[in-house]
Amino acid sequence: MKLYTYFRSSAAYRVRIALNLKGLAYQAIPVHLLRDGGQQKQAGYRQLSPLGLIPALQTETGVFTQSLSIMEWLDESYPDQPLLPADTDSRARVRAIAQTIACDIHPINNLRVLNYLTSNFGISEEQKSDWYRHWINEGLAAIEKLLADDPRTGVFCHGDIPGIADCCLIPQVFNAHRFNCPMENLPTIRRIVAACGSLEAFQHAAPDRQPDFE
Repeated sequence: MKLYTYFRSSAAYRVRIALNLKGLAYQAIPVHLLRDGGQQKQAGYRQLSPLGLIPALQTETGVFTQSLSIMEWLDESYPDQPLLPADTDSRARVRAIAQTIACDIHPINNLRVLNYLTSNFGISEEQKSDWYRHWINEGLAAIEKLLADDPRTGVFCHGDIPGIADCCLIPQVFNAHRFNCPMENLPTIRRIVAACGSLEAFQHAAPDRQPDFE
């Protein structure tokens, strides 16, 4: 498998973790989101991902886009080391946590949205950072409540086995640290992040361990 990735892309980071948790080998194909005007915008990559978004996973059966869809495809295609719980209620809970990040926090802080804010509305870098922090703070506070108030939260977001929710949480916390978001009032998240950080699957997926890190 070939994963089209960028070291700092949250969505690609999620899929790297999932691949590692599954123990699946893959070739990382870097797509630089800033160089050459954004390599994700070039025609060759647009053939793989029409929106020009990272990641894309090329397999023997086709090319898959959208990180959550890719991770669920991995779980269905390689059921060992499952990323989703067995029962329907638990799967719905895990998906809700993951989608809070992937659908509610991440899209409005995506690079193309931030660039549009600065280039079309003339907001300053300080205002852009304030925007970024606002949505991360609001989203992580909601996730903290989802985790802290539910007895199904264990060592990880759901129970004692890492899954899709953890794959989404870790990159979002990485971004929170990049933009100096406060984490003091998120004890459950901080505990889960520490547990994930002790595992090689998460360590090897980290941005500073990627071939295109700079």
